[in-house]
Amino acid sequence: MSSVTLNLGFMLGAGIYSVPGVVPNSVGSIGLLFVFWLLAPLFALCGLMVYSEYASMFPKRSGAQVVFLEQAYPRPRFFIPVTFAVTSVILSLKAANAIVFAQYALAICDVPITPAKQTAVALAVSTICFAVVGLSTKWSLRVVNFLAALKVLSLVFLIFTGALVLGGFTHIRDPSANFRSPFSGSTTNLNSLAIALVKTNWAFSGWHNAFNVLGEVRTPDPVRTVRKAGFISLLLTTFLFFFVNVAYVAAVPKDEISSSGPLIAALFFQHVFGKGFTAQILPIMVALSCFGTITVGQARMLREVARQGLLPYARFFVSTKPFGTPLAPVGLKYLLTVFAIVSIPAQDAFNFLVDLASYPTLVFHGATAIGLWLLRRRRNLASLASSKYRARNLFISSYFLSTLFLLVMPWVPPEPGHSDVSFWYATYCVAGLSVLALCGVYYWMWIVFLPWLGGYTIVEEVERLEDGALTTHLKRKHYPSVAGTDNRERQILLPNT
Repeated sequence: MSSVTLNLGFMLGAGIYSVPGVVPNSVGSIGLLFVFWLLAPLFALCGLMVYSEYASMFPKRSGAQVVFLEQAYPRPRFFIPVTFAVTSVILSLKAANAIVFAQYALAICDVPITPAKQTAVALAVSTICFAVVGLSTKWSLRVVNFLAALKVLSLVFLIFTGALVLGGFTHIRDPSANFRSPFSGSTTNLNSLAIALVKTNWAFSGWHNAFNVLGEVRTPDPVRTVRKAGFISLLLTTFLFFFVNVAYVAAVPKDEISSSGPLIAALFFQHVFGKGFTAQILPIMVALSCFGTITVGQARMLREVARQGLLPYARFFVSTKPFGTPLAPVGLKYLLTVFAIVSIPAQDAFNFLVDLASYPTLVFHGATAIGLWLLRRRRNLASLASSKYRARNLFISSYFLSTLFLLVMPWVPPEPGHSDVSFWYATYCVAGLSVLALCGVYYWMWIVFLPWLGGYTIVEEVERLEDGALTTHLKRKHYPSVAGTDNRERQILLPNT
């Protein structure tokens, strides 16, 4: 149950309240909207099979993808953990969720959504969230637990309301109108289809969250536990997301869905309950759900990255003074989030941030699929037994091909009027590749150039913590000076002097 909750807490976020209003603008039809909400969990299922085989090879290791890739690609040394560290730092922001919250908050207050107002509210909610996380771990966890329950209740309420709409119990005159000729207007443009799949994949991100704590699962078969939790959480999320989309389509006309953007849930409540007090209050559930995804972030992951010596000023980032919280990582996350909110045009911020966060991740997913074949080959050459949860090649191939499609097709020009940003359509691809290039520069500077310049090497040291757990650190080991070596040799030769 804990493993299922870990996955659900990550997946049930702002995605289901924002992505359904964005996808139709790309794909052009209601039928393709539903197709993509079924394709995304299918590809996630393929990834779950790949992760299960990896986990059965390393059942006592937490960290999931970074561990898998480190084992699959041991050379260059330290390259995988350093790349993950830099990518996590640069993309460790919650600006997209803050922007969705801002839009719903303004809609609740019946305030026109302008770029200035959206930016101001997004900055304000980010400040409040990071203040809560930075000042008190206890209260931040209480807020998160409360909002996690609210996320599930809000989705169930949406589905129940949609059932009433389809049953004819509301004033919606023709709830089945959008379901007639569902594929009318469908696009065949590969860029638009790729963008739609990027968005729905983002909504399902988190299906593998329990694999990150595999080493802490206290059951006779941790891999089986986490694998089962992945199936259950993916099935529940697919069911919830699909029927929430059915509710949206039953209540809101197609042209309004395509133009709603992230405000699809608010539009749904307006059509069902009118524009009165009820329609303004109900989106509070959606806004609070987005608030919960902002408070749960990667601050502790950044702290662990620093603890391992993968970031400069490690002591500063590891410290929990003065409030017993990871204040420095929280502060870094906050600054990066603020930078993203103020630097990207408000009307494009949500789409661009989602696409940018997805692109480098897709590179890691593709490398994970290929790495499984490489590890299998090495294990066969070493005469090691096959993994207990061996993934079929069909799953591995599908997982790899889906990531390849999402990496290549966004470079194809979209049809006029179907780009999801007002500037160059492939900007996020260039930005994502730039992040990965920056990882390479950081690796070369920190692992190759600076050690050569300073006369030291980077070594990995294992340390046993107070609770008995083992952790690794990357530390500098200076080469012994010639004078120091001569003195030690003299002491060995003449021990009495």
